[in-house]
Amino acid sequence: MTSTLLKPPAPAAGRGPWQLARAELRRRTSVKISLAVVVLFLLMAAGAPLLGALGGWSPDEFDKTAIDPYLGGQPLGPLGGISADHWLGVEPVTGRDLFARVVYGAQVSLLIALTATAIVVVAGTAAGIAAGYFGGRTDTVLSRLMDLTMSFPSLIFMIAMMSVAKDVNRILLMTAVIGLFGWPGIARVVRGQTLSLKHREYVDAARVGGSGPWRILTRDILPGVAGPVIAYTTLIVPGMIATEAALSYLGVGVRPPTPSWGQMIAESVSFYDTDPMYFVIPSACLFLTVLAFTLLGDALRDVLDPRGSRT
Repeated sequence: MTSTLLKPPAPAAGRGPWQLARAELRRRTSVKISLAVVVLFLLMAAGAPLLGALGGWSPDEFDKTAIDPYLGGQPLGPLGGISADHWLGVEPVTGRDLFARVVYGAQVSLLIALTATAIVVVAGTAAGIAAGYFGGRTDTVLSRLMDLTMSFPSLIFMIAMMSVAKDVNRILLMTAVIGLFGWPGIARVVRGQTLSLKHREYVDAARVGGSGPWRILTRDILPGVAGPVIAYTTLIVPGMIATEAALSYLGVGVRPPTPSWGQMIAESVSFYDTDPMYFVIPSACLFLTVLAFTLLGDALRDVLDPRGSRT
C-alpha cells in the first residue's frame, strides 16, 4: 500500500509517456514536414557564414553591375536578378545579394526569437511553479505581477522602449524587451498544472518522507509540468518571431546594415510593384518558419497536453 503512494502508476505495456508521445508524433505527416522546415531554417541560421561564403557575397557587399542605374536601380535579369551569381536575386538600388541577406537575417531573427523564448520559459515556469506550490502571499504577489504585466499594451510599450534606448546593443535589447512581456502566459499555465499536482499522492508521500520544497519541486512537480511547457514553448516561438519582425518592420528593431526578415520586408514595400521578388522571398521565409513552428506546437500540445488542447 505504501509503495503505490511513492510513484504514479507506470503506463501499460512497459512504455513510458514520452515513448508513447514520440510514437504518436512519428505517425503524423504534418509533424515530419514541420520539423523538417524548422531544422532547415535552424541549420540555415547556424551556418550563415558558411552559406554566405558559398554564395560568394557578404550581406553588406554592393554589386552595382547587377542593377540598372537608368531604371532607378532595378535588378538586371528576370525574377529580381536571379542568376548563377545571385541565387535569390539582388536588392534594388544597392545590388546586395538577397541570398546572403536572407541567410544572415534568419540568424538574427531566430537568435532573438529563441533567446527571448528561453527567457520567457525559464521565468514563466519558475514563477508558475512557485505561485502554484507555495500559494498564500507568494501566489498573490506573483499573480498580481502577472496581471500587471499582461495589462500593458505590450507592442506600444516595446516600441517606446526601443525608441528611447538608442546607444545599446539592439539584439540584446530586443531580446530582453520581448522576453519581459512574454512570461505571464506560460506562468499561468504552469501555475494551474502545479495546483493540480501538489496534492497528488506521490507528492504527499514525498512531503511526509521528509523531502524539502526544492526536492519536491524539481523531482516531482517539474517533471509533471514538463509536457505542457514543451508544447507551449513551440507555440511561443512563432509569436516571438512575428514580434521581432514587427518591431523591425516598424523601424525600431535591428538597425541597418544588420539584416533581419522584418527589416527586409519593410524596405521591400517601396518596390513590391516593380520588383515583387524582393518582397516575396523574405516574406515566404517568415511565413514558412512561423507556420512550421505553429503546426509543430499544435501537434505537441495535442499529444503532451490533451486536456489543455480541449479547453
